Amino acid sequence: MKKIKVFVIISILATSIFVSGCGASNAVKGGVIGGASGGVVGGVIGHYAGNTALGAIIGAAVGGTAGALIGNYMDKQAEEMQNDIAGAKIERVGEGIKITFDSGILFAVNSSVLQSHAKLNIDKLSVILNKYPDTNILVTGHTDSDGSEPFNQTLSEQRAKSVSDYMLSRGIPTARLSITGLGEKDPVATNDTAIGKKQNRRVEIAVFANDDLKDAAAKGVIN
Repeated sequence: MKKIKVFVIISILATSIFVSGCGASNAVKGGVIGGASGGVVGGVIGHYAGNTALGAIIGAAVGGTAGALIGNYMDKQAEEMQNDIAGAKIERVGEGIKITFDSGILFAVNSSVLQSHAKLNIDKLSVILNKYPDTNILVTGHTDSDGSEPFNQTLSEQRAKSVSDYMLSRGIPTARLSITGLGEKDPVATNDTAIGKKQNRRVEIAVFANDDLKDAAAKGVIN
């Protein structure tokens, strides 16, 4: 039921964005989300989406002119991420950025210890996040359905913590970071195939406006 509600609400939102202007920039789309409702739609979706990257981003949306300014702020850093970070999927979503790492890139099987080559990607990501300090960051771990549910839940939490801890070591302030693990609860593909399981084993990082950025956007003074 929860996923059905999320799908319906997001479908309505997506339709409103499409009607408001195909080909619009991400910054403009950021303004469309919640533009007529002062971010109420974003809050509703965030509530039903729970502790996911998508829920965090859309739940933080403010909409209107301020949302468009925040969108522009996100456009700049998303472009840098796409240019500098190999092996990650970078998506601009509303007024935020969703970054997805395949767990196989970051960790060995059933391990929560970051591999050395994975740290290079987190290094590059941290440099960009430090350059744009007015955001909050949610790190979420996910697994496939192999193994027991309690094991997968613990593993997802440990992997999120490993990424967060390394980002802390690279200068990201504690106040900006939060973590959660969803285990096998939020698959993006079927767990009936090897390819689907590989897609489900991932770490998602949500980047969205903090209160300082929202206040600056409301005043029209974002640099």
